[in-house]
Order: sequence, then C-alpha cells, then structure tokens
Amino acid sequence: MREFKAIKKNIIATTTIKTPLGDMFCAATSKGICILSFFEQDNIKKQIEKVQTFFDADIIPAQNKYFESLQKELDEYFEGKRADFTIPLQLVGTSFQQDTWRILQTIPYGETISYKQEALLLKNPKAVRAIGTANGKNMISILIPCHRVIQSNGALGGYAGGVDKKQALLNLENSHCCDIVRKEHHH
Repeated sequence: MREFKAIKKNIIATTTIKTPLGDMFCAATSKGICILSFFEQDNIKKQIEKVQTFFDADIIPAQNKYFESLQKELDEYFEGKRADFTIPLQLVGTSFQQDTWRILQTIPYGETISYKQEALLLKNPKAVRAIGTANGKNMISILIPCHRVIQSNGALGGYAGGVDKKQALLNLENSHCCDIVRKEHHH
C-alpha cells in the first residue's frame, strides 16, 4: 500500500493589502498577522520561507478574519485618522529580534528615535548594529514601526521597503500628528 504524505496542518492565509505607497503582501495565522511587507522588498521570499518553516505551514491565498480589519485600519492610518493599530500580531524571530520589535511598538506616532536610543531602551547600549539588523528583519511593516528609527545625525538610515517609503510614512505621521492627538483627547 502506498503511504500518503501527511498534509501540513497549519495554513497561513495570504492576501494583498492596498496602500497609497503601493501594494503590500500580507500573511496571517489564526492568531494574528505575521507578515506585512511591500511587494518590492527583496527579502519577501526569505520572510515567507521563515514563516513557513516556523509554523510548519502551507502558505496560500485564503480568507483570514484579520484581513478586513487590517485593510480598514491601514486606510484610516493613511488618511491620518489612526495612530494605533489593534490587530493581533504574531512575531516570528529570535528572542532578541522580538525584544527589539517590542521596543519599536512603544515609539509614539509622529515621533522618531535613533538606533542608539533604541539600544538604550533595550538596556543593551552596545547593540546598536545588531538592533539595526533586527529592525531590518521586522516582517510586519508599519504595524511594527521600524520606520520611526533614524540615525543619530538625522539621516534616515535603511528601510527594507525603501527609504522613500520610510520618508513618506514619517511625513504622513508628522503632518497628522497634532490632529490625531487632539482628537484622542476629546473623547
């Protein structure tokens, strides 16, 4: 008798999210978003392989309960009406990378910090380089705002989605920062 190869139990659903800066590739498990990357990024293939291996899952275009609210929240973000996202995330990375990404999530909308400041927040002042690398491996753009980390001299530094996108996101947040903060104080 021929043995059937076991079918992978886990399914990671994927979709395309539309943004004014270009389409984004999005992947999610039943627990949250695990990839949100601009299609032009050259490391998308690596991200997909990493997530596939980590969850031992098949990645296929499919429905996922988070996609619709993610698109809605991103639309509001790009319209300057939203500063914080409520979608659950599933971080896939080493514990150092995850710690780095958690620090990113504490940087307020419309503000930036330097890689050096990020290292200090991580209580690891010598890890500036490693932190830059970990930020570059962030698989969930915008929701984990690595675009808010810039060089101490004010230069933008790198961005997996391209420095022009980093600049556009910072400009967007700068121009809406006061409106959003004011709105949130009125509630």
